[in-house]
Amino acid sequence: MPIRNSEGSVTVSIVSHGHTSLLPGLIEDLSRCPEIADIILTRNIPEPDHGRWSQKRLTVLDNTRPKGFGANHNTAFLRVRTPFFLVLNPDVRLCDNPFPVLMSCMNDEQVGLCAPAVVAPHGSLEDSARRFPSILGLAMKACGIHDGRLRFSLGDPPRSAPWVAGMFMLVRGKDFSSIGGFDEGFYLYYEDVDLCTRLWRSGRRVMLCPDACVVHAARRASRHDPRHMRWHAASMSRYFLKHALRPGLPRIP
Repeated sequence: MPIRNSEGSVTVSIVSHGHTSLLPGLIEDLSRCPEIADIILTRNIPEPDHGRWSQKRLTVLDNTRPKGFGANHNTAFLRVRTPFFLVLNPDVRLCDNPFPVLMSCMNDEQVGLCAPAVVAPHGSLEDSARRFPSILGLAMKACGIHDGRLRFSLGDPPRSAPWVAGMFMLVRGKDFSSIGGFDEGFYLYYEDVDLCTRLWRSGRRVMLCPDACVVHAARRASRHDPRHMRWHAASMSRYFLKHALRPGLPRIP
């Protein structure tokens, strides 16, 4: 059934890990979007309160101990009462309201998840949509042949994507629930790849909508922080054992 009125149909989940300075601007961006019903902010580590966060649509959860990316968003999803669930990084900003475009894509009931294009603060496209990881793909990336990203331009029509990055994922709540949400065995990294893979396997589609975009100030911590590098390597291994080393990865139309 077409989405005739998307006002108040999205619950947003944001996990903060010391991102106090970034949150007021993002929450203000979201407050201007009528599609947003509720914002659930999870503070993964102790942080000071900030008065500009106060608004009736905001729920703040404080963890007694840090959790992984998927575990935090799964916990937030337990509070969702809207048809759509948005997984959103705290270092994202909205230039314009991307939701009319994304909701139009979601009119297709076969679409379980969609995402906008993502640009860096200086305006270049980020590699937010990629092909499924594979041994051959990793070898090609290491040799500088191809890094697996999908090629597209801002303003292109919606297209299928094997997977989209977890900084902004708008997912249909019933589909997220039907596949069990995020696999909490991924502490950080590759949980977005795994979620998209399982949605495709369940018969749902993952879509990229380049005619909507958001801005992301990526930190790329896995490239220089030993702890993040270990998490990245562990998550990659888990994904390959779970999906890539077994036959039958979804064929993307």
